[in-house]
Amino acid sequence: MTQALSLPTLELASQRLDGGQTSSVQLTEQALAHAMAGEGPKVFTRVFQGSALAEARASDGLRAAGLARSPIEGLPISVKDLFDIAGFPTLGGSRLLVNAEPATRTAEVVQRLRQAGAVIVGTTNMTEFAYSGLGLNPHYGTPRNPWQRDEDGGRIPGGSSSGAAISVTDGMALAAVGSDTGGSVRIPSALCGLTGFKPTARRVSMQGVMPLSSNLDSIGPLAASVRCCATLDAILSGEPLKTLQAAQLQGLRLLAPTNVVLDGMDATVAAAWDRALSLLSQAGARITQAVVRPFGELAEINAKGGFTAAEAWAWHRHHIATRLAEYDPRVGTRILRGKDISAADYIDLLARRQQWIAEVTRQMDDHDLIAMPTVPVVAPRIADLTDSDDAYFGANGLILRNPTLINFLDGCAVSLPCHRAGEAPVGLSLAGLGGQDRRLLSVALAVEQLLAQA
Repeated sequence: MTQALSLPTLELASQRLDGGQTSSVQLTEQALAHAMAGEGPKVFTRVFQGSALAEARASDGLRAAGLARSPIEGLPISVKDLFDIAGFPTLGGSRLLVNAEPATRTAEVVQRLRQAGAVIVGTTNMTEFAYSGLGLNPHYGTPRNPWQRDEDGGRIPGGSSSGAAISVTDGMALAAVGSDTGGSVRIPSALCGLTGFKPTARRVSMQGVMPLSSNLDSIGPLAASVRCCATLDAILSGEPLKTLQAAQLQGLRLLAPTNVVLDGMDATVAAAWDRALSLLSQAGARITQAVVRPFGELAEINAKGGFTAAEAWAWHRHHIATRLAEYDPRVGTRILRGKDISAADYIDLLARRQQWIAEVTRQMDDHDLIAMPTVPVVAPRIADLTDSDDAYFGANGLILRNPTLINFLDGCAVSLPCHRAGEAPVGLSLAGLGGQDRRLLSVALAVEQLLAQA
């Protein structure tokens, strides 16, 4: 099996900086050069060439004085185009906001990255307003998945953090920070062969982040490894940096749902999923394959559009009233669904969510984590989805289905590459209840090591 396209980890890059084999300026110049070529123009909505090089020079000076601020000191990082950067309008992957008032304050998570010494390369392209799991953007273009990139117009990167994923796969950043409302960190990670982590939402500040759904939004990293994600998560959340230790897989209790999450699974994902379960079982994990009844109820609970439609409509309603034509039609029509959700519907949804979480939690009493395919299919071709609304919405629903279960659960989840080298990227999802983040990452590290040895 493979690990994140054999990309350099944050740890390795930091070691090279410590050893004088490279400098932050050199790493940043390389990242910027990649950002100006290939998929770069479709990956970034804004490149901070001047400030990134200034940050890199300052970082080299601090490192030379023995004052490195964190393990990401001097490393190029990209941030999604919904994080406020002081002095610039926050675009959210749209053209609608190009002439909006610039942000007066930088988002707290970006401030934390900079305070830790990260070099912010630029803001990455995304599905407009984060409202799709596919990553298509008619305004700025769609960056192509590295898998089969030059065949038939390429395949989707996954979304909504599309540019974030390709910035990492193509060497434009060593890691990226995105948002995850229904899988928007984990989906592009799975489809592009990266590791992606969705934390328990409340752990990372949403200050200065353009919302999609305040009940479901969370902020997480896309990177080359579990350790990379754990390091970035600690910085983003403001928690102490601790060395992550791999958990014991012997005796680990995993719940593998047999309903909903396997529906529509293609042969490539099915083969990778079966291999992963076999390896986990051989390593001593106790896997219970069972129906998780609440999972079968979520589609009906969200039939009117759920929190995402209701809360997106509340944020966008004034723009849509006069400027609907400027939206991606496939985004605008979905936001409009929220117009018909009443206050009573919304209150009922809040209550039903708590009941649903309690039901899943009860079934988890005898298990440590949930395991499932992150996405049940490999990345579709871009052309197939741009040419057909039916294909677009069918793929969008299928690709969002599994990861959105964990957002509704208010849980945490990681997507690990679980395909063999040379195969289409496939993600294995491990998920826990809210607050189980550190335990989850510890198990994910052990599973990552298991997959790498297979």
